[in-house]
Amino acid sequence: MIVDDSVVVRGHIRHWIESEPGLAVVASVRDGHDAVDQVAGADPDVVVLDIEMPGLDGVSALPLLLGKSPDVAVIIASSLTRHNAEIAMKALSLGALDCIAKPDAGVLDGLAAFRRELTAKIWELGAARRKRRGEPFERIVAPHEAPVSALPVRAAAVPQGTGEGMRLRAWPRILPKVLVIGASTGGPQALSQLLSGITGVSERSPILITQHMPATFTTMLAEHLTRTSGRPVREAEDGEPVRAGRVYLAPGGLHMRVARRNGNAVITLDDGAPVNHCRPSVNPLFTSAAQVWGSWVLGAILTGMGSDGRDGAADIVAAGGAIIAQDEASSVVWGMPAAAAEAGLCSAILDIDGIALKVTQLFAGDRK
Repeated sequence: MIVDDSVVVRGHIRHWIESEPGLAVVASVRDGHDAVDQVAGADPDVVVLDIEMPGLDGVSALPLLLGKSPDVAVIIASSLTRHNAEIAMKALSLGALDCIAKPDAGVLDGLAAFRRELTAKIWELGAARRKRRGEPFERIVAPHEAPVSALPVRAAAVPQGTGEGMRLRAWPRILPKVLVIGASTGGPQALSQLLSGITGVSERSPILITQHMPATFTTMLAEHLTRTSGRPVREAEDGEPVRAGRVYLAPGGLHMRVARRNGNAVITLDDGAPVNHCRPSVNPLFTSAAQVWGSWVLGAILTGMGSDGRDGAADIVAAGGAIIAQDEASSVVWGMPAAAAEAGLCSAILDIDGIALKVTQLFAGDRK
């Protein structure tokens, strides 16, 4: 279902969706009232919801849509302003699963990127809903998501929180001192819950986060996570030192890495080419953390589509560190965590509360 007051936008999105084999538009409406009236009958897997509309706007319509169709996946489509980013963050807290920034009118490159990102999100969120319902769907794997060669696995004695047949690595002998986190679709909600559950860790150790989000949205995410976790979270700045007790978030539109300068770990930011179609990407953070801190690194890969973070996770494991992945049941989309898990890179696969408990235990010195 497409919900947007612009007939031009609705036309573009309809064309893009109907050009994708296996996707269909079941309704296209101009405001929140029409969306609420039609959602039950149309029964969409995904709703692409504009924020600013006459009559009933997107954030007001959202709880009404979820009231009539509780498991529908809602993607917020918004122009890139601070005001709209604030509203988008509110929508995520109310049950929307993802947000996407509309490009400026007339920017062809932006339009192509928006189309690719939107249709990919529709595929992943729609497929996840159908899977939960036990309904058939055909999953499409992008060419760039070829499997990584799995590292040799030293099996854990007692697999925890994993699906049948999933291999787990034994925990390293060296305890972690740095936590790096990667997330995408569903990440803001998962990050809020995780950071709230690891207060002791965040007070003593540095935490670095890459969340797939555009600029401005990450600014609002940092403010949101500060409120919900009770710990100061802010966008990282290029060249600043990495200190214990601080939480650094990669700014939208920039890759965040760490480097060693004069014996100290510092943040580096760059606007290099997207990695796995993402900027910021999880892989640069994870790989650079492995290079700077080696076996002191614990990586957590949370809910998200695609396979970003898998290659960086392999670098962390190769350097002697460990990886935890969010489990399928608690993930909005089990793409990124699944990619790491299926490559045999994880020492645990847990829900968010389980990840928070395990992280707290590990940083407190408990390897069990």
